[in-house]
Amino acid sequence: MEIETLKKNHLTRNIIIGVIVIALITTLILNFTRAKYRVTESFPLINGTITYIPYDLNIVAIYQQNEAGGYDEVDIVPTSGYTLNTSESYCAVDDVKDEDITIEYINGKINILGTSQKGTKCYLYFDIQVLASDTILAGKTIQERTDFSTVLTENTNGTIYQAPDGEGTSYYFAGNTTENWLQFAGFYWRIIRINGDGTVRIIYNGTSTSATGTGTKLSSTSAFNSSSGNNASVGYMYTNGEVHGLGTSSIIKSAVDTWYQNNIASNTDYKSKISTTTGFCGDRSPSTNETISNGSGGTGTTTTYYGAYIRLNINKIPTYNCSNDSDLYTTEGSEIGNEALTYPVGLITADEVAYAGGIRGVNNSSYYLYTNQDYWTMSPYFFSAGTAYVFYVNSSGSLTYEYMPNALGVRPVLNLSADVQLSGTGTADDPFVVN
Repeated sequence: MEIETLKKNHLTRNIIIGVIVIALITTLILNFTRAKYRVTESFPLINGTITYIPYDLNIVAIYQQNEAGGYDEVDIVPTSGYTLNTSESYCAVDDVKDEDITIEYINGKINILGTSQKGTKCYLYFDIQVLASDTILAGKTIQERTDFSTVLTENTNGTIYQAPDGEGTSYYFAGNTTENWLQFAGFYWRIIRINGDGTVRIIYNGTSTSATGTGTKLSSTSAFNSSSGNNASVGYMYTNGEVHGLGTSSIIKSAVDTWYQNNIASNTDYKSKISTTTGFCGDRSPSTNETISNGSGGTGTTTTYYGAYIRLNINKIPTYNCSNDSDLYTTEGSEIGNEALTYPVGLITADEVAYAGGIRGVNNSSYYLYTNQDYWTMSPYFFSAGTAYVFYVNSSGSLTYEYMPNALGVRPVLNLSADVQLSGTGTADDPFVVN
């Protein structure tokens, strides 16, 4: 009798376990056949595993563009170097395209959004990614300039110049070019250069390609800083008593930040196109001797000649390199620079003006940075006789210097991300457009 009861207990336990296992398997099948993505996963059970494949969505084919412009069928989604062709890619139910399904390609991964039904089939087409730098350089003759002692006034269409920078090689526009127009964020810009990291540096030029005069800068002028009686105030950011301090924002930085906050940061799409890793150099390397590039000075009321003064006023040799990381203004998370910026926006440097064709103290109305307006750069000039000065471009196109409390024009500078794509040819009638 005791043995018979024991057998019944074992039988009852086995039946219960079997029912539980069947219920678990049934629940898993019902839940996961509703999934929108074709996946294969394994779930641990009481003894062993069960493998399931949701079958309501099937990526039937993946096509990858080849160098000839056609498409080859491949087995996996490319992780880089390609963009999803949204015009060609689609999902269908019973061979009828489902317009409610959206296909996204982000960071090498496919997201399929919207309604789907059992039997949905998707076809993905990937095009070779053409970077902004590729579009800008297409058809251009690349040259080097070695003489920066005279203004550059000639038509330079078809030509782009190269020079080293801290991240590689920069390709820059110079002279009277008409092929560096760009439309972005509701404004028109002139491309300054392709930075060494592949990002594209642009300077504000108004709300149309026909804008002239005051229309090429922000509506409000700005002082660079309110006080000029101390060396520290030449900094885009500064700290009294420090050569390369970053404790306080200059007035001009606050003006530029406000513009960016209102016009770029408030738009997710615009903001996503801006590089947050590339910097802006406000070189404060000091010297008490106007003919050498280093030495003491830079604090208090010591007479000081800053790096750009020596390079552009004395030696006539500009540079894209930034000699001190504390003067390379970047946002938090960048692998270079001071990471002190709130927003990834700045001003043009005096060296960039020199590369473009401007000269210290010489008028030039025949290069693309000429606007018949005064506007600030972010490069310190010198401190002398209790007064600090910063480089600016004057209304005659000359690179010169100004007493910092005076109000001049403001032209924000941005760096477009290296992976943005452009259409257009860069002319005023067909400007590059950020896609």
